[in-house]
Amino acid sequence: MAYTRKNVSALTGSEKRRLVGAFLEIKRTGEYDEFVRMHIDHYVSDGEDGLRAAHMTPSFLPWHRRFLLDLERALRRVDSGVSVPYWDWTKDRTPAASLWAEDLLGGNGRRSDHQVTTGPFARRHKKWVVKESMTDGDYLTRDFGRPRDPLALPTAGELADALDDPVYDTKPWDSTSGRGFRNKLEGWGTGRGNDAWRNHNRVHRWVGGHMLGGGSVNDPVFWLHHSFVDLLWTRWQKRHQGARYLPESPPQLGERAYGRIVARHEEMPPWGVTPDQLEDHSRIYRYV
Repeated sequence: MAYTRKNVSALTGSEKRRLVGAFLEIKRTGEYDEFVRMHIDHYVSDGEDGLRAAHMTPSFLPWHRRFLLDLERALRRVDSGVSVPYWDWTKDRTPAASLWAEDLLGGNGRRSDHQVTTGPFARRHKKWVVKESMTDGDYLTRDFGRPRDPLALPTAGELADALDDPVYDTKPWDSTSGRGFRNKLEGWGTGRGNDAWRNHNRVHRWVGGHMLGGGSVNDPVFWLHHSFVDLLWTRWQKRHQGARYLPESPPQLGERAYGRIVARHEEMPPWGVTPDQLEDHSRIYRYV
């Protein structure tokens, strides 16, 4: 039977405690840091050589769906009643939102060094020591809204532009694709400020601290954010019945994306599963 993923704002006190407890346990065993390393290893950008499977690529959505499933399975081995809730950042848009409370993720980092000092993931509890990072420091960091160059979380209207696009992705299949649901949701734009970071990307920028770059998994909010991104893919599929992952076939020799991206029936590293196999999650979980 499929289990459910809830809006984080609807979690009960008991559900919050169990979720935090499961996170802290897989962190204690070292399993959590393996997820951090995996994300860092697969953060390959347009300008680098080799296959792009996780970012700036059509497989952004199925790759993170499988990544999230693996994390969720680890949590559920600790507590079978736990699942990863989603953070709807078009509605819970301020530091006062319930997910940032003392009983769940804790709040913003302090001004001096952006260190998170509240909640169960604060360094002072010695249960969430950052070991795999792109920056110095062994403590979790956040910088809500980037006060030195302020930006806001995406609005429902901005998200609608992505959900309204009936095509999954388009050439050149990277961060410069001007059309297609995938890049509009992933959020690689042009210009400065809010225009340069849209939807998924702007949320990472808004949280700041460890949520910037490949080491973003160090912040547990990563998973709540990607649970919502995953839900948005589901909503897009329902809105555009019959629309499929693209490209269906690999780019040909001589094309810009040749050997750089994963087509619908090709295997994604490191699992050996295809985007086609991950388009339907209804037998595993559903959103409520």
